[in-house]
Amino acid sequence: MDQLSMKKQAAQAALKYVKADTIVGVGSGSTVNCFIDALGSMKGQIKGAVAASKESERRLRELGIDVFDANEVSGLDVYIDGADEITPQGYMIKGGGAALTREKIVSSLAKKFICIVDKSKQVDVLGSTFALPVEVIPMARSYVARQLVALGGSPEYREGVVTDNGNIILDVYNFKIIEPLKMEHTINNIAGVVTNGIFAQRFANVTIVGTPEGAKIIE
Repeated sequence: MDQLSMKKQAAQAALKYVKADTIVGVGSGSTVNCFIDALGSMKGQIKGAVAASKESERRLRELGIDVFDANEVSGLDVYIDGADEITPQGYMIKGGGAALTREKIVSSLAKKFICIVDKSKQVDVLGSTFALPVEVIPMARSYVARQLVALGGSPEYREGVVTDNGNIILDVYNFKIIEPLKMEHTINNIAGVVTNGIFAQRFANVTIVGTPEGAKIIE
């Protein structure tokens, strides 16, 4: 089974967590695009969605699903999103698509975070296969990069990328993140950092993994 088929499998399995007459939190990325396509089959049953990126918002509207601003809701029942890496504990690295800040905001509104991935995203230690994205205010780029080097990382400016918030991304290589929650807080405390792609404070409550043997649910 190819990677896209496994993504579709995980996305389809996530529909069972979507309740009628609720507003659904929706992330961004290739696996979430599969989920948005699947969610189209329920558009008459849900009130709408809050999207974590402009691209996801566009896709939802194209399917006829109402999109709400995060400021219009006091909370969400579920948030569905993918990950670049995820551990057995539900800690994640996200931000490959540069939507990490909005993903943190929308996921924080939700009672339950459902992470949908194909099996290639599973790791034991964060940073094993994927660089850590950090969203940075442009004037702080050099300062933040120096601080990240001091923490043991090798930051690289992601050329040509501007986030939906008008900021830039530094991708930090050579990080093995043994204490995700501590590292998340440490990096977020650097002046000029908007947020980083470690999702440990808001970890996944449920992981749905697409595999050749079928969707595997880890709660």
